[in-house]
Amino acid sequence: MKQLALIVIAFITFSCSQAQKTSFSKEALSEKLLAVDGSQVAFKDILQKYKGKNLVIEVWASWCGDCVKAMPKLKALQAANPNVSYLFISADKTADKWIAGIEKHELKGEHFMLIDGMKGAFGKAIDLDWIPRYIVIDRFGKIVLYRAIETDFDKINETVKETQYE
Repeated sequence: MKQLALIVIAFITFSCSQAQKTSFSKEALSEKLLAVDGSQVAFKDILQKYKGKNLVIEVWASWCGDCVKAMPKLKALQAANPNVSYLFISADKTADKWIAGIEKHELKGEHFMLIDGMKGAFGKAIDLDWIPRYIVIDRFGKIVLYRAIETDFDKINETVKETQYE
């Protein structure tokens, strides 16, 4: 009986930790990200610019093989959904590698970099455990897809389409 109880508790804990969040934590919103021009901008201020718009956020890095492999799917998503905004947040370790990656892969959208890397405060605040990581936000500012990775493009495409017709 104790084993069954432990299994149930473990399942509930795991299920809750993987739960769909509908908004960002105060910690995530207050974190500053590095802009291409070298300034630091609070995540809440970045999101404010997208108020009333559907938004796809990709957390990626130029050194990430899975990120590069997923780029054709992302570019197809962008081509099929030109009215959606795209925000890229890099987990690169240096700004020069990040900027070179943007140029090399011709990523269209707004770009920021994590100041303290994947395992830093922002990464922890958004439960970042894998890249590429995709988050879809509807025009009302609600997170409609919190955790998606490169193998989830069917779900990402479906979610983006649904947000356009709400």
